[in-house]
Amino acid sequence: MASVRVRQLVKRYDQNVAVDRLDLEVEDGEFMVFLGPSGCGKTTTLRCIAGLEIPDSGEITIGEERVTDLPPADRDIAFIFQSFSLYPHMTVRENLSFPLRAVRTAQMEIEARVTEVARVLRIERLLDRKPGKLSGGEMQRVAIGRAIVRRPRVFLMDEPLTALDAKLRTEMRAEIKRLQSDLGATTLYVTHDQLEAMSMGDKIAVMYGGLLQQVGTPTAVYDSPTNLFVAGFIGSPSMNLIPCRRKEEALVLDSAQETTPVSLPIHGDAAVRFAAAPLGATLMLGVRPEDIALSREPKPEFLAVEVYVVEPLGSENILSILLGGHLLKARTAPTFPARVGETLFARVDQTRAHLFDTQTTQRVSEAA
Repeated sequence: MASVRVRQLVKRYDQNVAVDRLDLEVEDGEFMVFLGPSGCGKTTTLRCIAGLEIPDSGEITIGEERVTDLPPADRDIAFIFQSFSLYPHMTVRENLSFPLRAVRTAQMEIEARVTEVARVLRIERLLDRKPGKLSGGEMQRVAIGRAIVRRPRVFLMDEPLTALDAKLRTEMRAEIKRLQSDLGATTLYVTHDQLEAMSMGDKIAVMYGGLLQQVGTPTAVYDSPTNLFVAGFIGSPSMNLIPCRRKEEALVLDSAQETTPVSLPIHGDAAVRFAAAPLGATLMLGVRPEDIALSREPKPEFLAVEVYVVEPLGSENILSILLGGHLLKARTAPTFPARVGETLFARVDQTRAHLFDTQTTQRVSEAA
């Protein structure tokens, strides 16, 4: 396996900049997930690394080798696409062995590698079947096996689970993550599904508008988003974002619907975390749904809120509540009953909240 380095990568299509001066480092054996909405540049970046797209400028290195101008066949990578791309007239065994036959590998070596890959992926019983007799999950395992059997330096995966149903996607997420861990394989994985990114990646590279927004571990990206886009994109439900202004000892929530703005006294360690936020400037307060505590009785630091919508999800409830004219999401235990129109009391955990500059969109509070 090998590391991957991307330096100042730029890719344009006519006047549209698909990837804009991207810098990224993927360590040997690391599972890096590219995450972002459609059109953000994540697949274009992957295709440039694979050699399927020619960048307008920048440099790509795999291991110690500069591969920017090399054709795909000379980069020693394996690409797994959204579609399974299996040869329908070949058996599973023949599909797995095809990449090895193409480079004239010895027959004994082919048989040994195919047998090993089939064992690892638990598809030994399928070796003599053709793709038309396989389920979606089985075809995906074969497609992955065809990439593994080559023993490339880097695996590139472009939304490989999109065609599967929800239950099978859950199973295959675990399968791919365990396989990558067992192989110690350097893997770059593209998805628009944040659940895939959070559960599979060692690190996540969040992209938007062709720009790399943030790179970090799933925990770091979730707990300490670097800007408003990442804050709003990561999480389900996403982070609550509330316009506010910082005073010396309080955050004042802006609202055209309230004659008297709601004031959140800054307490505890939050005073230090919010110290860098400019006084009087228009800011955005970011709060995760799980960081809003609810009570039926008034308590110190709790503010009155109205229940707007209740979404029971079995393992939890998602409550939409009105605070100062703003609609917020709060996550509660399934044993916490609530009714639409009911008055509850809410407290924001300021030790995990964030402040963002609305002009630059960057976080101005210290990381959680």
